[in-house]
Amino acid sequence: MDQTAAINHGGLRPAAGSTAAQAALAIFVVSLATLCGAWYFQFVLGYPPCPLCLQQRIPYYVVIPLSLILVLAARGGASARLIGAGLAVILIAALVGAALGTYHAGVEWHYWPGPTDCSGPIGDLNSGGSLLDQLGAIHVVRCDQAAWRFLGISLAGYNVLISLAMASIAAYGLLALRKQPA
Repeated sequence: MDQTAAINHGGLRPAAGSTAAQAALAIFVVSLATLCGAWYFQFVLGYPPCPLCLQQRIPYYVVIPLSLILVLAARGGASARLIGAGLAVILIAALVGAALGTYHAGVEWHYWPGPTDCSGPIGDLNSGGSLLDQLGAIHVVRCDQAAWRFLGISLAGYNVLISLAMASIAAYGLLALRKQPA
């Protein structure tokens, strides 16, 4: 009995759409590492995120659990249709992440204005009573100033690149499912 037949008879059949499962696993690893990296910059290195940075994390909160579920589902023999639907959602979420990162990078490079709550002018809050004194002590993290750059690319720019890579991996998994015999 060859190895594939032994696996099938032992109840451990190969994952339906194993290429798609590998794509989901790669997306899980990349997305989890990216979010952990963002937390490292925030909690260890002391770079507080701006409101746009926090918005860019939302697609990761969708992609991480969904990609893990897809890996487990594929290994459990889920249908190619279900795996494909999950990869399509991941593809959309990754493209949304890329769009958010592009917007934020454009705000940092002053190509377009950002939200007024983190990139507009800050008025003189110290001109009044005790409430205004308290407001004056608040530190606003600016969306239009990159806190860190490497090779001229900010964290928002790296988010664009990572999100596009995840979208590409999801698209590759979808294409592999389409080529799979029914």
